Amino acid sequence: MSMSTTDQQTATPEALLAAVSLSMTPADFRKLLEQLVKEGRTTGEDQGEEMVAYTRLNLARTVRNEKTVKLLPEVSEALAHARQMTWLVITEPWCGDSSQVMPVLGLMANAAPNIRMRVVLRDEHLDLMDRYLTHGGRSIPKLIAIDPHGEELFTWGPRPKVAQDLVWANKELPEAQQLPKEELYAKVHGWYAANKGVAIQQELLEKLKAEG
Repeated sequence: MSMSTTDQQTATPEALLAAVSLSMTPADFRKLLEQLVKEGRTTGEDQGEEMVAYTRLNLARTVRNEKTVKLLPEVSEALAHARQMTWLVITEPWCGDSSQVMPVLGLMANAAPNIRMRVVLRDEHLDLMDRYLTHGGRSIPKLIAIDPHGEELFTWGPRPKVAQDLVWANKELPEAQQLPKEELYAKVHGWYAANKGVAIQQELLEKLKAEG
């Protein structure tokens, strides 16, 4: 995502390494998602029916994406030669974009010998989240790539540019013309389903190329 849509402040290497030390693996995050659905709850203070339903839907989307997303050959090549780094991802199980993005990131990290992916929950790390706002909001998922010393290499998120443009184009309309939340979500998730993770891979490929 371009810098124009991100309120980039950059956390210190110490803060980033501290977050990594408290993080979970993608597999642990995936298990958490399953456990939450099994127990009929979600993360955070809001345990309302809507948030629990989002979490349940996100598990279904995650399963679908795990079956359908394939790595592009050029992305596989770049990942095979990527420098050593950690992808620290800030997200939550109830986040709809997370269900579309996390399987793609996980697939990419698994294909990269030198990339380690770790996950932290947004609402348990608000100090970190507030260093990576998007238009002033705590939008997730947010990926922060860091080197072994905790220095930030690049960031990405919360969603691919095309999906982000759909959201912001709707927000810029007069209120009476804006799509209701559920219709907007359906439009965005329809785009994700058709794209099958290609845009995410292509955007991160450009980030990796810039790192050499």
